[in-house]
Amino acid sequence: MRILGIDPGYAIIGYGIIDVIGNSLKPVTYGAITTDKDLTFPKRLEKIYIELTDLIEKYKPDDIAFEELFFNKNTKTAIQVAEARGVEILAVKLHVEEIYEYTPLQIKDAIVGYGRAEKRQVQEMVKMILGLSKIPKPDDVADALAVAITHSSSVKFKELFRME
Repeated sequence: MRILGIDPGYAIIGYGIIDVIGNSLKPVTYGAITTDKDLTFPKRLEKIYIELTDLIEKYKPDDIAFEELFFNKNTKTAIQVAEARGVEILAVKLHVEEIYEYTPLQIKDAIVGYGRAEKRQVQEMVKMILGLSKIPKPDDVADALAVAITHSSSVKFKELFRME
């Protein structure tokens, strides 16, 4: 099974693709879609849509999972991230039947075993679980890989995490 994990955003969208082979996880590719702050917002959304679509068409994931948005700061930023996430969901939905999502707490619990784990702990575990030589950067990439790993451990129960 091939899983694409996505950490949504509009400046940086982290992605991580892993293959699940038996009980082992193999990283396929990971990185970030970035948009230049000097582009208009619609142009940024267009770039996200095109690059995410290209990624999905190239790697053909079986399942795609998102990190659920969590905001407690800037309302304007929250709205823009939510709008970008809508574009990301549309790009994904045109390629797979079901979409899954996990809260930050669920991801931390799945990766570290503790829902209140620090970001650095999650990053170190992603590196260890996938046998990487270093922590993926920027942080959004490690977060996206954590989403994919979380989904891999939830496959038997994935219907509970389907986006409604």
